[in-house]
Order: sequence, then C-alpha cells, then structure tokens
Amino acid sequence: MTDVNQEDVIHALEILGLTLPVTPETLAQTRQALLHTWNPARYSNLTNNPKQYMQAYKKAEEMTSLIEAAYALLSAVLVPDETEG
Repeated sequence: MTDVNQEDVIHALEILGLTLPVTPETLAQTRQALLHTWNPARYSNLTNNPKQYMQAYKKAEEMTSLIEAAYALLSAVLVPDETEG
C-alpha cells in the first residue's frame, strides 16, 4: 500500500474523529461505535416520515461505507503488518 498519501490518512482520521497516535484498539472501538450510530436501519427509524426515512437510510449507508473505507485505510497504514519480517 505505497500509493496512500498523507491527505488520505488525514481525511480518514477526520471521518473517524481520531487524532494521531492511533492504537489498534482505539481504531476498532471507534469503528464499532460509529457503525452502531450509523446503522442504516437504526438511523433511519428516527423518523416516521417515509421520504425522510429513505433520505436518512441512504445517508447512513454512505456514512457506513465511508467509515469502513477509513477503517481499512488506517488499519493498513497505521497498524504494523505482522506478516512482515
């Protein structure tokens, strides 16, 4: 993963609301908390309006994708690879 630049890492940290240094435990806990908050079915049930429900569902799906992508990037870049060596 040599094609990752510093701006990508900074953006991923912003998405997850983290600052350096990041431990693997903190990264995993933050991911779990955000995925719970942005769970599409749970997040969209905050409204009874059908139009708002679909908008909230789509927003939650987008956030879930962003969270997963940020987590994957940070875990690949910041967490040492145990297979090397």
